[in-house]
Amino acid sequence: MLNLIVKKWIEPYMLLETIKEHSSTEEFTFDGTNKAILKTHFLKQLRETKGFGLYMKNVNKFYLFDTNCNVKEIVTKAFELSDSDYEISEDENRAFDLIDSGEAEASIITY
Repeated sequence: MLNLIVKKWIEPYMLLETIKEHSSTEEFTFDGTNKAILKTHFLKQLRETKGFGLYMKNVNKFYLFDTNCNVKEIVTKAFELSDSDYEISEDENRAFDLIDSGEAEASIITY
């Protein structure tokens, strides 16, 4: 698993629309009562589809994309990200924890 964790502020809608140009998506909307259950379901679906997922700060949704296009290249070019604007992590929990703590803007999760 490699996760692209974006730390630079990006307009969430623009990020989502940029990625949607390259892949279709399924949304999992959550609230405080069902977040853990939907996260487990989302990760299971992600493993099975071999696509990629998106989780963003202040957006109560997990997004599942059905293709595994070169999302890192698409996002880094579209938003002109430098190496200091993002990190790559193999730690699944870090991809979610940095968003939940407000230290990152978005995580793109791939298997």
